[in-house]
Amino acid sequence: MCPRVSGENEKKSVPAGGAVTWPFQVSANASAVNLSFSVIAGPDAENAPEWNVTLYDSNDGELWSNYRSKSEITVDLPGEAAKEFKFEVICPNGARYGDSVRTIITVSGADGFDEIEFEATAKQSIMVLKTQIDQEKSVADSLVSKANTGEKDIYAILSPHGLRGYVFVEGMNTDRLREKTRDIKKARSFIDGETSIDEIGAYLTPMSAVVGIVEGDLVELVNGPFKGEMARVQHIDQAKEEITVELIEAMVPIPVTVKGDSVRVIEKEK
Repeated sequence: MCPRVSGENEKKSVPAGGAVTWPFQVSANASAVNLSFSVIAGPDAENAPEWNVTLYDSNDGELWSNYRSKSEITVDLPGEAAKEFKFEVICPNGARYGDSVRTIITVSGADGFDEIEFEATAKQSIMVLKTQIDQEKSVADSLVSKANTGEKDIYAILSPHGLRGYVFVEGMNTDRLREKTRDIKKARSFIDGETSIDEIGAYLTPMSAVVGIVEGDLVELVNGPFKGEMARVQHIDQAKEEITVELIEAMVPIPVTVKGDSVRVIEKEK
């Protein structure tokens, strides 16, 4: 029987310093087969950082890596049963967005050959930076200034309104992200691991300025000609994010329409 290779080999994305794996199986009508490896980095192979590419057996024993001098190995097969393998790719910390590595594993025996291909592409990381409470904006501003110096590997910084003590940072080289925050006084440390767009999606949609305000609430106007005045909410326009209030101390009750972010709730309607 000609050697046969089967298993997962979909293209995967991996952040700098991260790893991805694929399980696959090899079967053949032979006691042993040869495995040869072709590793191709892209899109700029000459200047691309070196990826770590490793083949393991089912017990996580290392059989081959691209740091070895040989590009071919011989492995024993368990008779008629397929032999299980795990292929791993670790993205270098210095990877740029879109850097990739493609590995072709060719399995050959006396009756022929088969092959399987794996490809991984570098993607950005979204990390969560702890900050001193109520200093999120200050930390974000300091990081913005650092983003424009040295390697331009910080892509985005998000300090969501209402999220205290945390800032989201998107970039490629996680080591350099840590280095750039090291001397920011109000910054603490990055939480281990990374987050995703799905997990922070709620913070990417602007919150309505009238959320949490209901008719009857007692509010204080915080800007405009009536700044400092107390008022009672009479009507809320969700579409325009405006509220109509009636000033408490006015001689004649006059309705005043203001933006939802122009008031601060003092007492909720009971």
